[in-house]
Amino acid sequence: MPRLSVGDAAPDFTVPTADGGRFTLSEQRGTRVVIFFFPAAMTPGCTTQACDFRDSLGSLQAAGYTVLGVSPDPVPRLAEFTESAALTYPLGSDPDRAVLDAYGAYGEKKLYGKTVEGVIRSTVVVGADGTVELAQYNVKATGHVAKLRRDLGLD
Repeated sequence: MPRLSVGDAAPDFTVPTADGGRFTLSEQRGTRVVIFFFPAAMTPGCTTQACDFRDSLGSLQAAGYTVLGVSPDPVPRLAEFTESAALTYPLGSDPDRAVLDAYGAYGEKKLYGKTVEGVIRSTVVVGADGTVELAQYNVKATGHVAKLRRDLGLD
């Protein structure tokens, strides 16, 4: 799928969340939303990234951002991940990969020197008007949130 670029309309979506609720992007209009796409709950890299978002959540919220993590994991797995990592923001389940595909966060990637198909670790920032303000693909799990904060002018 093609990747999103700055100024593109962010595809609307609704996903079930780890807490038993739902997250609908269009209901967030008027706020800025950081959506990060990750391959698998409770793996080392994804845990590092999710905990970095957790630890930066206060400053992101103070700057007007809502954070949402999205993976193809089922809701029960995300609920377990939320509890085990003490995550304080919603995680959305996208097992059919509709959101991942719409955001260009699923496709070919390099893994240990091989080309495979899977979730491309990505972050998209959606502005209050529903357009893409920032789109980063193939990000590293470690250090990504710090770089994102710099890119958003929060450091």
